[in-house]
Amino acid sequence: MFLSRSKGVVGLDIGSATIKLVELKEKKGGQFLLQRIGVEPLSPEAIVDGSIMDSSLVVDAISKLNDQTGVKTANFATSVSGHSVIIKKIELPQMAPEELAESIQWEAEQHIPFDINDVRLDYVTLSDDPGREEMEVLLVAVKREKVNDYVSVISQSGKSPSIVDVDAFAIQNAYELNYELDPLKNVALINMGAGVTNINIVARGQSVFWRDISFGGNQFTEALQREFNLSFDQAELLKRGESVGAYSPADARKVLDGVSAEMANEIQKTFDFFGATSSEGPVDELVLSGGCALTTNLQEVLRERFGVPTELLNPFRNVQFKDSDFNREWLESIAPMLAVSVGLAIRRVGD
Repeated sequence: MFLSRSKGVVGLDIGSATIKLVELKEKKGGQFLLQRIGVEPLSPEAIVDGSIMDSSLVVDAISKLNDQTGVKTANFATSVSGHSVIIKKIELPQMAPEELAESIQWEAEQHIPFDINDVRLDYVTLSDDPGREEMEVLLVAVKREKVNDYVSVISQSGKSPSIVDVDAFAIQNAYELNYELDPLKNVALINMGAGVTNINIVARGQSVFWRDISFGGNQFTEALQREFNLSFDQAELLKRGESVGAYSPADARKVLDGVSAEMANEIQKTFDFFGATSSEGPVDELVLSGGCALTTNLQEVLRERFGVPTELLNPFRNVQFKDSDFNREWLESIAPMLAVSVGLAIRRVGD
């Protein structure tokens, strides 16, 4: 299920550049205690444009994480994004849950641009006020092949793939766990991965707009490769603030800022479309997550471009952890890239 509390799960974010693992333990009162964290780099050729191209590399990385963290929990939750994922909010005539379950596939065919036999489908009723003639339903469809690929690599690592979610919703789960929802603000949750950036706009405490754009950390790395004639690995080091040969982070700054401006342009297009198709008003705040969000000066470029408060999402803000188990400074330094994993780790089998 995509929008799926009984048994706890391990959150596994299978990204294009890294695989991230987070395990949380739920305590009384809805509090969570951090149990395990793992981050494992992935070869660039393993996942391209969100599609698994070399499953053996992904399985090896997941197995390595399992061994390193000593995770015993069998149930894993993962998530997907990109062009193979379609999210639609539709309005249907009021009907009983049983009737909706019977008719949802036919309704989905009217809104999903894929062959309905080629997708995994899920839905959730957002509002079914008996006083209204219509009900709002959130429809999610993912290419069956993509789901099968992600499920397969987890199974091959010896774990049970219990939940397949959507990146944008996992980010929202992490945000809601750690921040107060302001019903008067339109907040853009922007998760910047290596290959894909997920944008989820939350208004009145609810998701009202979603979009994935094919722009992320790889664009920054490739720009450094071209400018300084570096290998991919060298450019990655320079992007992360390390000197490479004769080139320093100061040398990289102009290149990175140029790509940050391109990123801002892509986000602006999404905001323009949102403004043209919604009556919610402009975006009031940006909350950034993902490894790419840690790029030098990117946060400042976006803050200046959009003129609204911009901050990094800390998915451990309301999560308890023992200082004897985790280095606080290290945890804070990588927190934004673990937002999807935390959002998945608070799920429960069958919810």
